[in-house]
Amino acid sequence: QVQLVESGGGLVQAGGSLRLSCAASGRTFSSYNMGWFRQPPGKEREFVAAITWSGIKTHYTDSVKGRFTVSRDNAKNTVYLHMNSLKPGDTAVYYCAADQQHIVELGTLWTQYDYWGQGTQVTVSS
Repeated sequence: QVQLVESGGGLVQAGGSLRLSCAASGRTFSSYNMGWFRQPPGKEREFVAAITWSGIKTHYTDSVKGRFTVSRDNAKNTVYLHMNSLKPGDTAVYYCAADQQHIVELGTLWTQYDYWGQGTQVTVSS
């Protein structure tokens, strides 16, 4: 089992940048594929980005391609989401998630992930 803790959220103006971190406990972090999801106010949770256990492969939802970058440091048990050129539409609670079962390599559905963090709020003002 793994516990996930997100940090790095906050209030930023449109066009600004933030880096979210997700620190994982446990010795098996490097074996998990990881994902980032977000839940905008009044909307359902949606996929943002995913990265394989090795960090070699990544996948993004179309709305963040070219602006967001997902990366990981297995030595630090941490996955990151670098967010640039932020827009008001990026306002949401951001969650990281761990996929232990590897049924799908870069899952885009929240049901494909086994463990979740508590979330961190990102607010982008216009």
